[in-house]
Amino acid sequence: MASMSFSSIFSPPLQSVALTKLHLITNSALPFIDSSNRSTLTSSKSTFFRDGFPVLSQFLSRFSIKSRSFASISARAATEKTIHDFTVKDIDGKDVALSKFKGSILLIVNVASQCGLTSSNYTELSQIYEKYKSQGLEILAFPCNQFGGQEPGSNRDIKNFACTRYKAEFPIFDKVDVNGPNTAPVYQFLKSNAGGFLGDLVKWNFEKFLVNKDGKVVERYPPTTSPLQIEKDIKKLLAA
Repeated sequence: MASMSFSSIFSPPLQSVALTKLHLITNSALPFIDSSNRSTLTSSKSTFFRDGFPVLSQFLSRFSIKSRSFASISARAATEKTIHDFTVKDIDGKDVALSKFKGSILLIVNVASQCGLTSSNYTELSQIYEKYKSQGLEILAFPCNQFGGQEPGSNRDIKNFACTRYKAEFPIFDKVDVNGPNTAPVYQFLKSNAGGFLGDLVKWNFEKFLVNKDGKVVERYPPTTSPLQIEKDIKKLLAA
């Protein structure tokens, strides 16, 4: 998907502000804050929580119109691709064309080994995969170390952890960035199909995207949504 440069979104004096802000957000080591806990202050220089992240109210109000325009353009461009157009590397460094999953329902999740959500998510992901893999479900796990540095190990460490401790049988891929300037193309696609401007940032470990048989994103879930809570949506897509 073609991406827009910062110069096409922001005026020159504010490019550095935007870049700095995105850098701070994507590299934040703050613990995940539930999106239900949002506070708004009246001062134009105050901060409030949007989707779990502190955001400058003055910044958002100034660029609200441009943000909507950017989201609209990104969404139109995203329709030109599907998840099946991408090739990624697996945990062993081998290229995997995601076209091999055509006709399957995909649950795509960024995983980490040292997160407070790790045990429950890996356990339930394995349960869901065991229950529905024969019906056409695939779970694609992408390790990411951007949230609190909670996936610091090598690919070998990650594979041993997931497969030995949690008996994970679903595909695990190479460690990637899901936010920031080095965002993996597959995650650029996922976010463009499921969110707008600053709101499209992956918030924490174990955020989930549900993709239909045609390779299109149909739903996005915050990190606190457990895999078992998604089961009903998976069943609907499998039956479609």
